[in-house]
Amino acid sequence: MTMADPGILPGLDERAFLRLLAWSSPAFPIGAFAFSHGLETAVEEGSVRDAQTLRRYVGAVCRHGSGFADAVLLARAHDAAGSSGLDDLVLFGNALRGTAELALEAGMQGGAALRTLRQAWPHPHLDRLDALVREMDVEPVLPVVSGVAAAAHGIPAAGACLAHLAAFAWNLVSAGVRLVPLGQTDGQRVTALLEEDLPGIVALALATPIDDLFVSAPMVDLLSISHETQYTRLFRS
Repeated sequence: MTMADPGILPGLDERAFLRLLAWSSPAFPIGAFAFSHGLETAVEEGSVRDAQTLRRYVGAVCRHGSGFADAVLLARAHDAAGSSGLDDLVLFGNALRGTAELALEAGMQGGAALRTLRQAWPHPHLDRLDALVREMDVEPVLPVVSGVAAAAHGIPAAGACLAHLAAFAWNLVSAGVRLVPLGQTDGQRVTALLEEDLPGIVALALATPIDDLFVSAPMVDLLSISHETQYTRLFRS
């Protein structure tokens, strides 16, 4: 499947497209630039050292790790927006994070996104999510917030998942460009190659029930654990 396939992006009108651009933009104030998702340690240890190894790292995280898990969470939050089923998804999304830094990454961005969305694109579904997480005393993870926001504003789950996953992948590429370091053109080559992966990951996520969700990227958790005590750090994860 390609990103132009109507089976991946059904019903995505101009307003929905503009909102997805805004919510996935580096200008959306959630602090994504501060997190590398273990990549900083992977560069420190030499397992990511050039464009080819960066592409493999980002692709693996998107296919087998948090990228896929977050796409499933987003799709299921889209289904559950405004219903009692959202309660369990909030807790499940928090429980999925394998380390303190990855929990911080997901929670800080999710909390910031919810606050911004309620101010700029208000909707009762977002107010209910805010009341729910306050009652639970947790930060909502970003994919749950994104799924609820998309459902609230009539954006199809497929488009929201693809935008969220692409923003996640592009942020890691940007971190890699700074850390390795790589030239900007190499970074864009990696971004272009990732186009081959993302639509298929989204299609699988859309068809995955929450009870069937699993991830298989233990090395990312190990890198994140090592990052907590790494001597020199530019990023928070």
